[in-house]
Amino acid sequence: MGDPLERLGSQASMATESGMKEDLCLEIDPPLTESVATAEDWRRALGKVVPAVVVLRTTACRAFDTESAGASYATGFIVDKRRGIILTNRHVVKPGPVVAEAMFVNREEIPIYPVYRDPVHDFGFFSYDPSAVQFLTYEEIPLAPEAASVGLEIRVVGNDSGEKVSILAGTLARLDRDAPHYKKDGYNDFNTFYMQAASGTKGGSSGSPVIDWQGRAVALNAGSKSSSASAFFLPLQRVVRALSFLQKSIDSRTDKPKAVHIPRGTLQMTFLHKGFDEIRRLGLRSETEQVVRHASPTGETGMLVVDSVVPSGPADKHLEPGDVLVRVNGTVLTQFLNLENLLDDGVGQILELEIERGGQPLSVSVSVQDLHSITPDHFLEVSGAVIHPLSYQQARNFRFPCGLAYVADPGYMLFRAGVPRHAIIKKVANEDISGLGDLVSVLSKLSRGARVPLEYMSHNDRHRKKSVLVTIDRHEWYAPPQLYTRNDSSGLWDAKPAIEPASVSPSIAIMEASSGDGSQNDFGSEAKKQRVDDETLDGIASNGSLYGSEFKSDDAMATDSTVLRDFEGATALPANASLAERAIEPALVMFEVHVPPSCSLDGVHSQHFFGTGIIIYHSSSMGLAVVDKNTVAISASDVMLSFAAFPVEIPGEVVFLHPVHNYALIAYNPSAMDPASASVIRAAELLPEPALQRGDSVYLVGLSRNLQATSRKSIVTNPCAALNIGSADSPRYRATNMEVIELDTDFGSSFSGALTDEQGRIRAIWGSFSTQVKYSSTSSEDHQFVRGIPVYAISQVLEKIITGGNGPALLINGVKRPMPLVRILEVELYPTLLSKARSFGLSDAWIQVLVKKDPVRRQVLRVKGCLAGSKAENLLEQGDMVLAVNKMPVTCFNDIEAACQTLDKGSHSDENLNLTILRQGQELELVVGTDKRDGNGTTRAINWCGCVVQDPHPAVRALGFLPEEGHGVYVTRWCHGSPAHRYGLYALQWIVEVNGRKTPDLNAFADATKELEHGQFVRIRTVHLNGKPRVLTLKQDLHYWPTWELRFDPETALWRRNILKALQ
Repeated sequence: MGDPLERLGSQASMATESGMKEDLCLEIDPPLTESVATAEDWRRALGKVVPAVVVLRTTACRAFDTESAGASYATGFIVDKRRGIILTNRHVVKPGPVVAEAMFVNREEIPIYPVYRDPVHDFGFFSYDPSAVQFLTYEEIPLAPEAASVGLEIRVVGNDSGEKVSILAGTLARLDRDAPHYKKDGYNDFNTFYMQAASGTKGGSSGSPVIDWQGRAVALNAGSKSSSASAFFLPLQRVVRALSFLQKSIDSRTDKPKAVHIPRGTLQMTFLHKGFDEIRRLGLRSETEQVVRHASPTGETGMLVVDSVVPSGPADKHLEPGDVLVRVNGTVLTQFLNLENLLDDGVGQILELEIERGGQPLSVSVSVQDLHSITPDHFLEVSGAVIHPLSYQQARNFRFPCGLAYVADPGYMLFRAGVPRHAIIKKVANEDISGLGDLVSVLSKLSRGARVPLEYMSHNDRHRKKSVLVTIDRHEWYAPPQLYTRNDSSGLWDAKPAIEPASVSPSIAIMEASSGDGSQNDFGSEAKKQRVDDETLDGIASNGSLYGSEFKSDDAMATDSTVLRDFEGATALPANASLAERAIEPALVMFEVHVPPSCSLDGVHSQHFFGTGIIIYHSSSMGLAVVDKNTVAISASDVMLSFAAFPVEIPGEVVFLHPVHNYALIAYNPSAMDPASASVIRAAELLPEPALQRGDSVYLVGLSRNLQATSRKSIVTNPCAALNIGSADSPRYRATNMEVIELDTDFGSSFSGALTDEQGRIRAIWGSFSTQVKYSSTSSEDHQFVRGIPVYAISQVLEKIITGGNGPALLINGVKRPMPLVRILEVELYPTLLSKARSFGLSDAWIQVLVKKDPVRRQVLRVKGCLAGSKAENLLEQGDMVLAVNKMPVTCFNDIEAACQTLDKGSHSDENLNLTILRQGQELELVVGTDKRDGNGTTRAINWCGCVVQDPHPAVRALGFLPEEGHGVYVTRWCHGSPAHRYGLYALQWIVEVNGRKTPDLNAFADATKELEHGQFVRIRTVHLNGKPRVLTLKQDLHYWPTWELRFDPETALWRRNILKALQ
């Protein structure tokens, strides 16, 4: 295990580095000696060095190899002014796509591009255009690796802890420290010594020069150990060699830049330098030690010992851990530097190694491999996942062969299947995957929506393979698979389609739904008769009677249960199951919902949800199930349904999200099932009336995670408990203006299902509600609870869907069906007891009227707030008491809903309610407008510079505030490694202007961003949720972050991704 105190402390990143290895060496500080350098010497040296040190702002655009996507800052310094070369660390240059800028001490900022990152050692180079620096005089910092010595006084100059310039003093204490071990699954340097000093560098000083009093760089700062304030420095010998190749390559250029080739060789093995005392315990013969000591430089204290060998590498089967290296090509060799010289100069050659294994001398011949050939320079991006050949770095960490298909980031598709980061993909669709090419070939054969098995291995459990089901995205949540390849000439990664697009897109059969005679679908004007026809013609039960008009006897229900069980594969209920459980079990369904990160809209607080739903309609052409909105929160999600009655799992589509009540309707296609499974699945019978009363007996029926029906008899303790859920830190759907049902017992906060009577008829949905418990101003935690949701609102919407709604049509299973619109008063209300209302000025006369209207509740509704932008916003005020609507007294939320529905039933087109309110003791008459809302939820979003923007959703509007500058578009999330991340364009704010152009809605925002070019700085004006305005600048990057739009297409019932602006 690692010591959490040893880290890549020189780089400040958004993520915390952990998993560090403890250094067990005894460190003895050298005796203090009087420095030969004076303060004036150091002043002159620093005067030359500081202008050549730059602050590097880097953005890793994609996760790759050992690095995650993210933004960070670090340090670099000029090593060649004429050619424009900056030296820094490898973990700053990044092994994958990176966008970076360098800022000089005078605040000049210039773009820089990676030209080389060492595959093993922690150094790399950026290049820049020297002519771009116009206002600063500076000199390059010379490299002097030979000047490093124990006791040398040094200064570390860099961007420490985010400061622009920081100078830390220290003294070199060791030159032969083992390479620090940072993470067991991340980047670690090896096969080299490190230097150590007690300078205590912190985050941001990665790549800082370690200088002597003459202004020469003697080492490169890399990491630190915070427990002892120790800093680790990389020697510069290999840096000097790489720089000379780089300089020669630049000098030989013509007009076009070309890639730099720096020869690097490897045996795919790791050595450690161990002292002679330990090597003797490994079996080193005394005569061998005598020869080595005699042939080695004075002061040599040990030899190189094999620590690990990568499987299938050149040294595999030849060398083993514990082997002591004696000679290479007949020459005694005890130092890393000498070994690397032989490897780098001998790529493709054979080395003769003489070793001792347990005291036995052996000779082996090993071929030197090109290190760059096992360093990945391309990756596949599919559904947000980044997959590339396993690098030497991770192959060494995980002990897998290089080149396997390695998951650097699981993205959405693989995350949905449960494939973790760092996994190795072995099989897809039962085809072996030996590399990235095999994976691309298999993916090219799969269609959208296909479900195939995937087999993978993990380094945490390497001896067992795991098998999961992967679902190819049916919707266009992400771009088609892209293959990125590193272009060392430009410093960018060039993208091209990994799979050629199909020449013919699948056709979609569409039928128009009609409510007239001769309809070809399930929507006749006589809903009940149509369902009977379905049952007769299709052989599929659709006994979802809306109002429970068809009562079945116990014997009939028992007979039905017997018939259902005759089908092979049908689920068997225990003998002691209740009658309600037997009746409702064929209608129970388990939902598993995944939300793609690319479209986490409406403040949805998780990517993965589970919950139990109830089938409320089932015919040959359409099935509908109802579930709470804490399970299906937004329409932009992938829904899978598992049925309790039969072991089958099929996809579903969100067709209706109630704008107020906590339920969603999900459609599924019964024709996707085989006849046996479709026949045993039945719709539940809804019984909205009479309403449940206190003391009524009900059965709470639901599903466990293993799809076993569970029931318990309970008593209703409160049939009309008003909810009061506060706003979350990140606004998301919360149930308002709702009364719920409370029971005396339940199955806990995560068990959902239905409340039924003894015959199994649905009286209420037992649904899950999300809330956020705030412990302090900065600490909060998400919680959930379950309550009963009366079915009257569900039955009303279901009837409109079956008979044909008054809203736009939606394609469901190939049939266009008019969907209902819901008229609502966009006001958040809460009840107040009449006893308290009297103190606020409510008259005795009104109290008597309200008590007579509702002797049970004895309450009056008060205004908590109006949704911003609603028709009631400037009419009703917080604290107003709503006494009557259209001269009819109101005491509960249902009274308001009924009044809104009455407007739709009238022949006139009046959309207003006449409200009688009490405000500060004065009775007023107001005419307040209502709004019609569909059940689609948010159907459009734009991804610009890595931030996802949408129109303000109801949870945001419920805060009662929209910017005065034309409202604006709302930032709902941002992506790691994007320009939004780099420049701080985070969520929970509105964008109201782009370059001075107002953006009141998505259309205006799309028009404004289409005019912006790649690399252009953009001035953004934002307003936070707290009302605080802000102006920030952002540099657009269309190469890695094109502007695209995600929009739901009701004609095809698919989410489509359209590119709005990208590089040609």
